Amino acid sequence: MPSIVSRIVPVYLRVIGANRTFVSAEGARRHIRERSLRPRPYGPPRLLRSDVSVSVDHSSGWPIYTLTPRGTARGNVVYAHGGGWVNEIAPQHWTLAANIAALSGTTVTVPIYPLIPFGTAGEVVPAFAKLVLDNKSRYGEVCLAGDSAGGQIALSTAILLRDEHQVKLPRTVLISPALDLSLSNPEIERVQPTDPWLGQEGSHVLTAHWRGELPLSDPIVSPLFADMAGLGPLSIFCGTRDILNPDVRLLVDKARAAGVSIDYHEGSDLVHVYPLTPTPEGRTARAAIIDRLRVALSPTRAHLPRP
Repeated sequence: MPSIVSRIVPVYLRVIGANRTFVSAEGARRHIRERSLRPRPYGPPRLLRSDVSVSVDHSSGWPIYTLTPRGTARGNVVYAHGGGWVNEIAPQHWTLAANIAALSGTTVTVPIYPLIPFGTAGEVVPAFAKLVLDNKSRYGEVCLAGDSAGGQIALSTAILLRDEHQVKLPRTVLISPALDLSLSNPEIERVQPTDPWLGQEGSHVLTAHWRGELPLSDPIVSPLFADMAGLGPLSIFCGTRDILNPDVRLLVDKARAAGVSIDYHEGSDLVHVYPLTPTPEGRTARAAIIDRLRVALSPTRAHLPRP
């Protein structure tokens, strides 16, 4: 049974109307218009961790932030933030990225990618792949991580790297990833009444922008349609009160059948992106994420303190 705090989270999300962008087409269109007119700040909070330094580079056309831990760092994690491809990076993303840097002893790269209606999967995913390749030259081993919409970007990037560059990543971490942007899995209807956050009708509006000229079945848009054979290890976290959960289960089965190493954490009765929530289950998931990335990038290192 979920903790008391986790049982409060769905109530809180419904009270604040967290799903208003996703449950209706008009709500999604209104949100896109608002974010186009009044973009939200994306910079990191002033107080992250004292043992992590932050720098930013604009030479590629996007702001690319780098979080560097104190002391010797090994490898790199490229983190793709979530937000329905329409919302900017949130403080919870920055906190997780900083903890990964400090507690995994690695640099973390956080791209501030263009959002809809301006950005598309066809532009963003190849740019993430190029960033990973550049970072491999600079840091050595590189892992990918992402949540929700960022989970789609991360897995699509891993697939593109395998297919076009013959690169197999040491680990990709997916937190409640969007996998099939058609949202046509019939099991979604069963989960929808329990999900206080996401909805199909508004999501269809968002994904119509994000896919651009590509079909929904293109793995750059919907990574669930890709062949999984030859991918590096995957760590996946998803709650059962999340309409993305049915597709996550399909991914787990498909990847295992293809011989991919899968580390799957399903949160019973937990909400979308539960590892980012201020709950006991969230803390446990964050510790697992940090541990998996630490081992992938520094397999012989002694264990570092947990967050």
